[in-house]
Formats: sequence, C-alpha cells, structure tokens
Amino acid sequence: MNFHTRKWVKPEDLNPNGTLFGGRLLEWIDEEAALYTIVQLENRRIVTKFISEINFIAAPVQGDIIEMGIEVVRFGKSSITLRCEVRNKISREQVLEIEQIVMVNLGADGKPTPHGKTRVEYVRDRLAEKEGQKPGAA
Repeated sequence: MNFHTRKWVKPEDLNPNGTLFGGRLLEWIDEEAALYTIVQLENRRIVTKFISEINFIAAPVQGDIIEMGIEVVRFGKSSITLRCEVRNKISREQVLEIEQIVMVNLGADGKPTPHGKTRVEYVRDRLAEKEGQKPGAA
C-alpha cells in the first residue's frame, strides 16, 4: 500500500474527547480517494458511490501526524474499488481501515461511463510513453 498524504491533527480537528473527530478523518479519506481516482482514471468527473464498514482502531490526538494509504482492489467497467488504511506516521500504529471505497467514473452528462482502465498506472510512465521512452525507464 502506498501512503500518499499526511495530515497534522490540529485543535480544530478534535472532538469533545480531545481526539481526532471521525467525520474530519472521513472527509480527508474521501478527498484522498477522489484525488487518487482522478489521477488513475484521468477524469475529473468522479463520485463516491460506496464506503464499506469503517473500522476505527485508534484515536489520534492533537499534534499527531497521520498518513493515508490507498490501494486498488479492483477495476470495474465504470468504477474503481479502493482499500484504505490510515496510520500514525511516527508510531506506525494503525488508526483506521476501510476494505472498500467504490468510486464511479462519470461522463459529461453526469452518468456512469466506462473508463477503459484495467491496471494501476503511474503518471511517470504515462509521461515516458508520450516522450517515446519505455515505461519504468528513467
């Protein structure tokens, strides 16, 4: 799993218990899943369709640095299914896991549309292909 984004838990992110508000963390995860999907599917028109059971494992406190990891579980015809883990950057303690986040690719009409992707692609490889280089060679 690749951990792409880090967040610093600040006072405005806390609940009355003094720990990270779950809704704030879910907002960050939804944004991370959307950004990941936009890059993978090369389309800015995507939506979150489904988030499976959310397993909160530990509660970060003010000052903690957390990082979010996303990996592809499956490519569908017009969707991509992701898995997410959140962990404490310093201690590596797991904070949360979500087994499935389904993101849907939309056309200009706002309806689901096939994306034609079948595997994870990296921007560096796309750029290399455009420049006539072999993907992975840099």
